[in-house]
Amino acid sequence: MKKKPKKNFADIQLLIMDVDGVLTDGTVMINGDGSEGKSFNLLDGHGIKMWKRAGLKTAFLSGRFSKATDCRAKDLNIDYCLQDCFDKLPALKKLLEEAQVQAKNAAYIGDDLMDLPVIRYVGFGAAVANAVDEVKKKADYVTARAGGGGAVREVIEYILKNAGKWQELIKKYMSDSELT
Repeated sequence: MKKKPKKNFADIQLLIMDVDGVLTDGTVMINGDGSEGKSFNLLDGHGIKMWKRAGLKTAFLSGRFSKATDCRAKDLNIDYCLQDCFDKLPALKKLLEEAQVQAKNAAYIGDDLMDLPVIRYVGFGAAVANAVDEVKKKADYVTARAGGGGAVREVIEYILKNAGKWQELIKKYMSDSELT
């Protein structure tokens, strides 16, 4: 479900993502040795790489710490990986200062109540399809896809297309005849 955007997408410089329930389906696998595992969607990963190819910054902002999240952040070359941030708004404000990005030029993707202050603070807030109702109501955009099922990629494409950056990014995947 799409809502009318409230800003110029070309001004968005930083995409901030919650992890559990957004980049994953919210399932945490606890192995017999106590280690933790998570499943991340490859569509989201490729979308993040395209976002970075467009010269834009990325951040993970998670309420809990996980080595799996840290590994995924390193794998995707995420610019900022903030974990153990139960109170996300103060962490977001520090992140924006460090990244030298104004709130109006940041986008956030969330799914649960602790994401509400951040979604309301940034210039563009998105909720995944399986987010709680309160988050969906405050979001500028609600994805058709669920968290962990390509929702991040959907938001990335939505922003890049509305910013006029998508066509340039997909040129390497298309033949010359398909581009005209």
